[in-house]
Amino acid sequence: MDSIEVVLAMLLAVVASAYIKRLLPPAIPLPLVQIALGALIAAKSSHGVDLEPELFFLAFLPPLLFLDGWRIPKSGLLRDKGTILELALGLVVFTVVGAGFLIHWLIPAMPLPVAFALAAIISPTDPIAVSSIASNTPIPKRLMHILEGESLLNDASGLVCFRFAVAAAMTGSFSVGSAALTFVWLVVAGIGAGVGVTLAVTWAQRWLSRRFGEPVGSPILVNLLLPFGAYLVAERLHGSGILAAVAAGVTMSYVELSGHALANTRIQRSAVWDTVQFALNGVMFVLLGEQLPDIFRGASLSIEESGHLNPWWLAIYAFAITAGLLALRMAWVWASLRLTIFKQKIRHQERQKINPRLLLATTLAGARGTITLAGVLTLPLALPSGAPFPARALTIFLACSVILISLLTASIALPRLLAGMTFPAEPDDQREEDLARREAANAAITAIEKTQVKLMESKSCVDPEVYPQAAARVIAFYEHRLKEVDRDDDSEWRKTHHAENELRLAALAAERRTVFELARTDRISDAISRKLVREIDLMETRYR
Repeated sequence: MDSIEVVLAMLLAVVASAYIKRLLPPAIPLPLVQIALGALIAAKSSHGVDLEPELFFLAFLPPLLFLDGWRIPKSGLLRDKGTILELALGLVVFTVVGAGFLIHWLIPAMPLPVAFALAAIISPTDPIAVSSIASNTPIPKRLMHILEGESLLNDASGLVCFRFAVAAAMTGSFSVGSAALTFVWLVVAGIGAGVGVTLAVTWAQRWLSRRFGEPVGSPILVNLLLPFGAYLVAERLHGSGILAAVAAGVTMSYVELSGHALANTRIQRSAVWDTVQFALNGVMFVLLGEQLPDIFRGASLSIEESGHLNPWWLAIYAFAITAGLLALRMAWVWASLRLTIFKQKIRHQERQKINPRLLLATTLAGARGTITLAGVLTLPLALPSGAPFPARALTIFLACSVILISLLTASIALPRLLAGMTFPAEPDDQREEDLARREAANAAITAIEKTQVKLMESKSCVDPEVYPQAAARVIAFYEHRLKEVDRDDDSEWRKTHHAENELRLAALAAERRTVFELARTDRISDAISRKLVREIDLMETRYR
């Protein structure tokens, strides 16, 4: 197949994977299905996809990291910031050093800088892979927030360490002092570029919208281009494009709180980003499956050159490295928990015991995924001298093997490990939701009353009796909502509320069928049909 046909086949494989996943046992995560479909594409294709490392990195990583930074729960991130930083920064450095020396000891033919590069790129965890597993596994919500926060930050720290290791492999030298200064600049320039670009683009977009109005689709396209802009600006400044993308996403989450975006824009943008995230994550795993045969052949040649003629050594290396990663992660998590207990003892707080099953679950939940894959495929093809990059195929194979083994281990072990466990009570989300609905409804009633008075006093007011009647009807709607929010947790009322929602959904479905029937019989136009169906769809989302 031609390259375009291969790309289309990959996108179709991503679509098919979502349906195939529903036919398989729940324990099988979606990424494994996509990897298998990628391998099937490789078997049917006459030639593989030739990847340009820098282009691949630019195309996939900025939007994914931007979206992670945008959507991660900030309250959980700030509440557990100490634990998250210990995992995202300390554990990454601990893993790079420990796993780097382990890999070099296992494979002496692999240069130490390349071993550190491999250790750095397999240090970041992937929340998408874990979320796929967690959909059928009772992982505590707070633990998921910690894992998501860890992944957001260790993506950046792992990729920065990877960049240093690759630079050492390319130049053959490494200076701690120079690396420290470079690291500081990478962080400062990267975060500054991400925050600055986001604020500048947002300000320019608001100014243009105030002066000339907001064109349809333009804000969404600008939002899609934002992570690429932040990444490229940071790279021009010799900063970290990865940190820029993450910082841009986090900044965007705070910019959103200003509420300047139109409601229609927010609805459409959310759907677009969901599609982009699903497509990019899926294509990366399909691409992993498509590349596996060539990666395996290249790794086999590297093994033969190192003196091992048996390709089973590849499996031994892959399992040994994965076991080393799990051991390092468990040791760090245990030490972190012991430190937390020690702090509680000093502060005379209630001390909690370490739950061995939860400790093991936290260790296994650190599955690797898209960031590891995207990063390792950016390894240079050749050294500055023109010689091939040492052990490149073997490094890529081992990184891909760690992804597969960690996914399989988590998908098999986590459901069995956490089955039947009871967890401490989580903060009540319903209470926060009720608080928001109550405050918003009271603010709405106040705004209605003020607006009514202004409209009645305006010169354009023709009939003063219209506004009190209209205000009474709108206020009645919000007062009904307040009554619903202020009810106690009455199981009977909850049942009635659920029944009302079911009846509303049935009524909306009947409305939609009728509108479609009127359009099919040409009794209303397509434009009117689309308008009415959109209104019905928006109402339905409220009761789902």
